[in-house]
Amino acid sequence: MLSKATIAQLAAELHESEKSRVQVEHFSKRFPEMTVEDGYAISREWVKTKIAEGRTVKGHKIGLTSRAMQQSSQIDEPDYGTLLDDMFFEQGGDIPFKRFIAPRIEVELAFILGRKLQGPNVTIFDVLAATDYVVPAIEIIDARIEQFDRHTKAPRKVFDTISDNAANAGIVMGGRPVKPDAVDLRWVSALLFKNGVIEESGVAAAVLNHPATGVAWLANKLAPWDECLEAGEVVLGGSFTRPTTAVPGDTFHADYGPLGSISFRFV
Repeated sequence: MLSKATIAQLAAELHESEKSRVQVEHFSKRFPEMTVEDGYAISREWVKTKIAEGRTVKGHKIGLTSRAMQQSSQIDEPDYGTLLDDMFFEQGGDIPFKRFIAPRIEVELAFILGRKLQGPNVTIFDVLAATDYVVPAIEIIDARIEQFDRHTKAPRKVFDTISDNAANAGIVMGGRPVKPDAVDLRWVSALLFKNGVIEESGVAAAVLNHPATGVAWLANKLAPWDECLEAGEVVLGGSFTRPTTAVPGDTFHADYGPLGSISFRFV
């Protein structure tokens, strides 16, 4: 377990990296003894810094929900991060690229909670009962920690990604909100267009067999910290497409069929 001083130091490095847009080297290389718990401790310390500067918590994101991503990260469960108020962008508009370092785009469903979810023992049925509505969403992920080591080209480890607030950086919601029992959420599908060309497609069942599964997992994962998912919070259930890279000028459009679409441009 890393010391409190080291955790605070690494959280400060992430905070500065986001502001300067200069990536830091892998924490896991500098501290080979690092654990998953250390990663979450660093992420929490970073979020505390942001809250002290005036940010507010608006929800949570769940990542690494596909089996392939878990295997590549050598873990057997998802990870999670915190959504803050300045991470939300309007759909249909321009998003400043300078807010990010190396943004990538993922297609997801967002759960808007109507009442609190407190673990342990939360099930997907509890999630569906507590959800006010579900809405199409795009997550913008970023890398304050290098994706690949600048010297060895080795990929970052899951400890690094978790430290980096599970790579969370932005969220765009749009389309048509639906009640969780109005459609079979497992079979919600989407096409992701980049500059008018289909880059990715997917179906929500790819997220742990049901997009509500990750929300239940998160509610139970937070319980030992005496934390819960609060009414009114937004919870990103996990991507059902691979990340798509972006550069300034790129236009993205995600078509969710009957649930509508989301569009925006990086400028």
